[in-house]
Amino acid sequence: MADKNKLRLGVNIDHVATVRNARGGNTPDPLRAARIAQEAGADGITAHLREDRRHISDADIEGLMEILTVPLNFEMAATEEMQAIALRHKPHAVCIVPEKREERTTEGGLEVAREENRLAHFIAPLRDVGCRVSIFIAAEQRQIEAAHRIGAQVIELHSGAYCDAYHEGRFEQAELELGKLRDMSVFAHGLGLEVHVGHGLTYDTVTPVAAFPEVMELNIGHFLIGEAIFLGLEPAIAEMRRLMDEARAV
Repeated sequence: MADKNKLRLGVNIDHVATVRNARGGNTPDPLRAARIAQEAGADGITAHLREDRRHISDADIEGLMEILTVPLNFEMAATEEMQAIALRHKPHAVCIVPEKREERTTEGGLEVAREENRLAHFIAPLRDVGCRVSIFIAAEQRQIEAAHRIGAQVIELHSGAYCDAYHEGRFEQAELELGKLRDMSVFAHGLGLEVHVGHGLTYDTVTPVAAFPEVMELNIGHFLIGEAIFLGLEPAIAEMRRLMDEARAV
């Protein structure tokens, strides 16, 4: 039986598709990456189907739904097109993220507090077909409260500000951002929300976040795909899994 208190690792395979699409053709194959990630200890696979299809494609989502033996976390913008795709495939989890065409990656959390009514109506059909709905937000109390009010079961706190500050050598700011993540994890857990964290996590930054007892899942992608160039995907994931488990065991 799975340990309900185990810290889960979701591996984002988007940037395997980024490399594939840079040249065209079929390699490297994101589905192959998903299989390797499963074998290496990933508890789930994350894939973001963007409106402009810059990395993950519709065919990738179809393939993932067919081959995965771990849950798929389907990241998407709050658009009618993406809602229809999610309702057709019914992935285990749907994570609603902000999306801008000009951004390189997801730059910040979703502005839930200003769009409560629209988002509440948007996520209701997804919950009705059995998808666990997650909202990707900044570590801010007002956004967490809004996510709770609209009926999200899960929040994913954006860890980019913490990770950026750490890797830029702004360690005092990194500690402040880490404190926000810690405090808001406790706050969200107190509301009954399941807490995930993701964006920018590396071997150097994962341990403090993994130690938060309220956090149930970390979603990590770009760093692991980058490390795979040097180590191989399975060893890269296995090392992240080791660091997470060690942090949780303390």
